[in-house]
Amino acid sequence: MAGRPKIFNEQEAIQKATEVFRNKGYDTASADELLNAMGIGKGSFYLAFKGGKQELYVRSIKQFAESFNQKITMAIERSEDQIEFIRQFFLALADAEDCDIDRGCYLGNALVQLSEKDEDIKKITAELLKGLQKIFARTIKKAQENGQLKNQEDPEILAWHLTNLWNGIHVTRRMENSPRILRSMIEMNLKPLE
Repeated sequence: MAGRPKIFNEQEAIQKATEVFRNKGYDTASADELLNAMGIGKGSFYLAFKGGKQELYVRSIKQFAESFNQKITMAIERSEDQIEFIRQFFLALADAEDCDIDRGCYLGNALVQLSEKDEDIKKITAELLKGLQKIFARTIKKAQENGQLKNQEDPEILAWHLTNLWNGIHVTRRMENSPRILRSMIEMNLKPLE
């Protein structure tokens, strides 16, 4: 016997749980808050998420990362000046008042929290970061090839520099929220894209 069939859409339920995690963080999001947001009972929850809250969190981040990476990829591809798009993407982080879903700070914050949990989760977070790095690397390589970017450093290394900047901004924003300071720091780190 295969068990009771699922009577809810997992992707939608995970998306609703993501909102709870975004607002409260992993540690303070209670099981009741998650179940209420997802609109499912404990039995359905543990049938779908055998690893409990931690599995839900990991799946939430994976789903968010896939969506985030798709949005960035599509926006870059539609942009006339792809390097300028990346510059503006980063500069907008300085002015964002709160955790802006389009800037991926849920992902950035979650990666910091998750990477401290255990080795398996650390590997998962590394893979998620590699996805963002690959987007940057493809864009940089293309811009170098068509003469849009003068810097001919290895696109992989430049992309890791941007990924490191993206990580660092999310950590720094927790301590410093002055748009002027954040913008100056971002501009300094974006010099390789000039």
